[in-house]
Amino acid sequence: MSTPPSTADVIVVGAGLAGLVATAELVKAGKRVLLVDQEPAASLGGQAWWSFGGLFLIDSPEQRRMGVRDSLQLATQDWFASAGFDREEDAWPKRWAEAYLNFAAGEKRAWLHEKGVRFFPVVGWAERGGYTALEHGNSVPRFHITWGTGPGVLAPFIAEVRDGVAAGLVTMLHRHRVDELIVENGAVTGVRGSRLTPSNAVRGAASSREAIGDFELWASAVIVTSGGIGGNHDLVRKRWPARLGTPPKTMLSGVPAHVDGRMLGIAEEAGATLINGDRMWHYTEGITNWDPVWAAHGIRILPGPSSLWLDATGKRLPVPLFPGFDTLGTLEHIQKTGYDYSWFVLTQKIIEKEFALSGSEQNPDLTDKDLKLLAKRVTPGAPGAVEAFKRHGVDFVVADTLPELLTGMQRLSPEVTIDAARVEAEIRGRDRGLDNDFSKDAQINAIRQARHYRGDKLIRVASPHKLLDPKAGPLIAVKLHILTRKSLGGIQTDLSARALGADGTPIPGLYAAGEASGFGGGGVHGYRSLEGTFLGGCLFSGRTAGRAVVAAL
Repeated sequence: MSTPPSTADVIVVGAGLAGLVATAELVKAGKRVLLVDQEPAASLGGQAWWSFGGLFLIDSPEQRRMGVRDSLQLATQDWFASAGFDREEDAWPKRWAEAYLNFAAGEKRAWLHEKGVRFFPVVGWAERGGYTALEHGNSVPRFHITWGTGPGVLAPFIAEVRDGVAAGLVTMLHRHRVDELIVENGAVTGVRGSRLTPSNAVRGAASSREAIGDFELWASAVIVTSGGIGGNHDLVRKRWPARLGTPPKTMLSGVPAHVDGRMLGIAEEAGATLINGDRMWHYTEGITNWDPVWAAHGIRILPGPSSLWLDATGKRLPVPLFPGFDTLGTLEHIQKTGYDYSWFVLTQKIIEKEFALSGSEQNPDLTDKDLKLLAKRVTPGAPGAVEAFKRHGVDFVVADTLPELLTGMQRLSPEVTIDAARVEAEIRGRDRGLDNDFSKDAQINAIRQARHYRGDKLIRVASPHKLLDPKAGPLIAVKLHILTRKSLGGIQTDLSARALGADGTPIPGLYAAGEASGFGGGGVHGYRSLEGTFLGGCLFSGRTAGRAVVAAL
């Protein structure tokens, strides 16, 4: 077995989407790359492999075919209203946001299309907001599902990197954990770390941290693309902002354990500035995975707007905290109730039309590009993965009557007394609002309004009906947990993805991309995401970093 090289033009730390995109750009320019990752080869692609593959695009052909009129101006209005940039250190994130919006409205789709990436024809409407035009939320549907989901987004870049390996330009160094950035005369010139014992861990599963040796690697530039902190619950709680209430005592993990935030501290020790560490993106619709891959493995429900959302005691969440409207607004409200969970109450008719599960493995029709399986989404019955959770998941209660449902809910949450009379009143009061074609109930009005969008009416939003209508049954309750996911802050970078020091000047030789850089600049999203922007942020910042290094060498 030949000894791998210890020098190259560039070292890329992290073999997730941003790292692969940056490496692909370097290969295209004929640069020699050492791609370093602490996980085994089975986890190539990192978190992106597990994703639903949603991408934020502006004024796309898919939108236009669905009757959606979008524009860069409207998307910019929505982005900045949601981001709420309000700090001195937001100067670079704001510039990154402007650059990313131009990318999403410009060459992003054509660039991906040239690489073979295709999209599901129905555009999803995530983060609907429910406020005024100049507040948080997407004014129009912008969530484009990749044909092939997360693996479909990764595929062209993995192929380009493997071509680089075959050409002798790329050396893949799995099970190499970086412990230090080498700094000489103020410039980053390489990395030091530990070689970890070989591991047969399957994708996403925990791998050993036992070290069997050391390594040193040297290059003209180092690009950090190591991800965020979502797998490190202690660090999530440490950085939890007061504005989001009390940190959850219990959480599910939406990312593998190796998303541990180690490289952020290591980059900071080398002089990089970390900003916006208290900005984060976690979901409130997490359910316990009945077939887990990693510890506390949770799956997010991607809900339509019809489920009745109750807090742990049975009180309905306030307007406009409806399913799919405001992720962090809902998180803030739930955490201020004193409990770490909430409930959906719905019907079989709603679950069949409105429940989707985030993740490539939960959507085999889209991931495997199986047209026959895909056709079942418009036939009676819930998707297979949803039905599997309904049958096997510990968070689901199914009942023919409301008293039976309430008994089941109480059984799943013995630590708090559910106000059964309040729940019944909420359900019956909501149902009375359906006796007319008009209503004062804001959620019912939102459901009716959503069905004016062709995509929602076709496959996403159930026709309005009473929850206690036996024909729509059985009744279903789902216990929803907080699910960790993304860091919105990170290493501060300029528009060339160069890591910035305390004095605001670039650190020679050090670059950052992906979640490690807050998806660009140290926090391109500000406080809130419009969804479909995490993979897109990895694509854009990884491409930017790769091209910037090529230009600098």
